[in-house]
Amino acid sequence: MSQPHTSRGGGTVGETRIDGVLYERRPDAGGAPVVFDSPHSGADYPDDFRTVVPPERLRLAEDMDVDALFDGAPARGAVLLAALFPRSYIDPNRPLSDLDPDLILGAWPEELAPSTKSALGVGLIWRNEPAGGPMYNRKLTVREVQARIDRCYRRYHERLRTALNDAHARHGAVWHLNCHSMPSVSGPLSPEGPDIDRPQFNLGDRDGTTCDPAFTAFVQEAIEGLGYRCTVNDPYKGVELVRAYSDPARGRHSLQIEISRALYMDETTFARTGGFAALKADIDRLIEAIVDHAGARSRN
Repeated sequence: MSQPHTSRGGGTVGETRIDGVLYERRPDAGGAPVVFDSPHSGADYPDDFRTVVPPERLRLAEDMDVDALFDGAPARGAVLLAALFPRSYIDPNRPLSDLDPDLILGAWPEELAPSTKSALGVGLIWRNEPAGGPMYNRKLTVREVQARIDRCYRRYHERLRTALNDAHARHGAVWHLNCHSMPSVSGPLSPEGPDIDRPQFNLGDRDGTTCDPAFTAFVQEAIEGLGYRCTVNDPYKGVELVRAYSDPARGRHSLQIEISRALYMDETTFARTGGFAALKADIDRLIEAIVDHAGARSRN
């Protein structure tokens, strides 16, 4: 298994990479109290996945190119963390207890609390593919699920936790942006039901509990100022990665961002469209605004 290594490029950015698991890019020194993470843009499909679903259908689960859209963050003083493994292999945005026991061969050694997502087949380990069919023609052994947790899930959470703690220790506060994309029209597993047109951006703060509501309002205003339609907590409120690492009363603010894929890609072929460059330029402006906002409110 590859070990983390560090490289530097571009003069202002350092990178740590764990092959097949994650990469983290950050300013070489100092930086802002801002961390962006993209947990669902991974496309390195492990050999031990052994799913029966064709790769092109699995790709529907990816938040394709979200890490590329936000890759200007380190040059503007913020950390960028991105998963390299696919969410359909194991989803870092679910709690470890959100596991379907019917998917496991044998008894799971810890207490489980499967959510409605597990009931739909898209919990910690996906049972169903995005189109609704089965992912496997077998049950998964306890050992192979534990291996996915140890190699991918725990390492991703450890890197994110460390980045957030480091920023908070330096600045007295940290602003965490959890970055995703969404189909432009809802599907059968969507919270609002199928065939509903989505907004261009959606922010989720779990009904005002994961960050200062003023920060959510600031980001919404910044997005709308760039000319986009942006909703809050509709259709998505935010899941595990904003819940687990937020504590607004102690200066730990986490906000989920969802971007409509129709803004930058062909949702059938997965190819980038001409809108990608324009959207990326606007996201760079959004990153700058967030970094400035956080810097003005931290102790620096």
